This record gives sequence, structure tokens and C-alpha cells, in this order.
Amino acid sequence: MLKPLGDRVIVTVDKEEEKTVGGIVLANNAKEKPQTAQVIAVGDGLVADDGKKVPMSIKKGDKILFDKYAGSTVKYEDNEYLILHEKDVMAIVE
Repeated sequence: MLKPLGDRVIVTVDKEEEKTVGGIVLANNAKEKPQTAQVIAVGDGLVADDGKKVPMSIKKGDKILFDKYAGSTVKYEDNEYLILHEKDVMAIVE
């Protein structure tokens, strides 16, 4: 498995609905880019300028809301993941 470094988070992005509420099937280019994801792994935290480690506020298993165009997409063992910085996470969905 991948292990994120520093303040990075590895997530699997939730899939968007294929249909609208009215039942219309959307084309791929008409779909919104998803902004929710499930946290798979978190880094150790950011090291501050004074050398102290700032702990992560996100933990494995959290469902998050993130900036629309944030992060880098990677493929690993036939799975697709998104790697984000903690600052790109806007909220934890409860």
C-alpha cells in the first residue's frame, strides 16, 4: 500500500451519479468533477518552522470534501487514488 508523507492524504474519490433527479443520463463531459472522497491513508503531519510536528486533523476512514481541482491522481495496483495536501481538504463529512 502507498504511505503518504508529511501532510499528504491518500483518498478514493466517490463516483458521481450517472443520472439526474429527473432520470436523464449524463454524458461524461457534462458531469461535475466529484468533490467527496474516502480517506485511505494519512501522513505523519507537517513539520513546522520550529521543528515541531503538527498532527493531522484527518484520520483514516473519514469522508472528506475537497477542493474541486486539488491533488494528483495516481494509479497503483489497478486502483486509482488521489493524493491531496491537508490544506486542500475543506471539511469532514459526518
